[in-house]
Amino acid sequence: MKFNWFIGIDVSKRTLDIHLRYLSDHVEYQKIDNTAAGIKAFLSRCKELKVDFTDALFCLEYTGIYNELLVNTLSKKRLHIWVEQGLHVKKSLGMQRGKNDKVDASRLSEYAFRFQDKCKLWEPVSSSLKQLKDLTALRNRLIKAKKLLSVPITELAENAINKQHISQISTLNRPVITQLCEQIKQVEKEISTVITNDQRLQELQQIITSVDGIGPVTAWEMIIATNQFKSITDGRKFACYAGVAPFEYQSGTSIKGKPRVSHLANKKMKQLLHLSALSATVMKGELNEYYNRKVAEGKSKMLVLNNIRNKMILRIFACVNENRKYEKTYMPSLA
Repeated sequence: MKFNWFIGIDVSKRTLDIHLRYLSDHVEYQKIDNTAAGIKAFLSRCKELKVDFTDALFCLEYTGIYNELLVNTLSKKRLHIWVEQGLHVKKSLGMQRGKNDKVDASRLSEYAFRFQDKCKLWEPVSSSLKQLKDLTALRNRLIKAKKLLSVPITELAENAINKQHISQISTLNRPVITQLCEQIKQVEKEISTVITNDQRLQELQQIITSVDGIGPVTAWEMIIATNQFKSITDGRKFACYAGVAPFEYQSGTSIKGKPRVSHLANKKMKQLLHLSALSATVMKGELNEYYNRKVAEGKSKMLVLNNIRNKMILRIFACVNENRKYEKTYMPSLA
């Protein structure tokens, strides 16, 4: 679809900086409150400027909870919304110097104008997936809080001279950690309920966890990251997203580096896949045999583990695309 109006919006907690552009021409800059009233007033102003919403593209960076009100308001009016990663916008516009909210809004409208052919319009996720996303985020925060409280006590106990003092601190700390453990279990119970009540989420979890080494936590994160395997449908693209796809590093005859994975990745997803690969190496099966064989051949353990992560991803996507569980002795049906 071709657009004529491009509206770049820099989102912050309290305000929205907005730059309106008609094709390549600047029209107006506004700074409004990030509230329902502020957004309503801005849309009214757009009507005064005779903005045709049918060929207008609203472009904003992903800022988590801060852009939810704006996105939901625009979505209810069936407007065209493009939510892009900030780093993607920054890298695409060449060398830049300095920044502020007004400049960022202008850059977003310019980005939308220049790359409208690559636009991926935002689509609302299902209520079940939204609940799953919020609950897994809460679980991650609780686990982080537990780690912050428990790890220092353990390290102090290992090197303490005054054991009585450490025992006192540990006693004071224990009720909080116990409560956090109970809350984590409760959140996991709520997650299970959400998945049980949604047939598609339940099917996806069963398919993903049918692959050796993959547990429910990894399945949850993959479902969220791929929007139920709608936004990412190719295993290779997901491997790149998760930071497990190796890339060459060479130029001419002077630069010949080894292929390495990129640090531009979803680090949480990469960590979970690494733990899944480690789990698969100690389970009886093909991946365990593959790991032992390659290590015996002299291959680096991390290289072999990364290969296993890629194998897991490709197997998961193949099974999801065919809507079936993983079978170790699978025989494709003849056409």
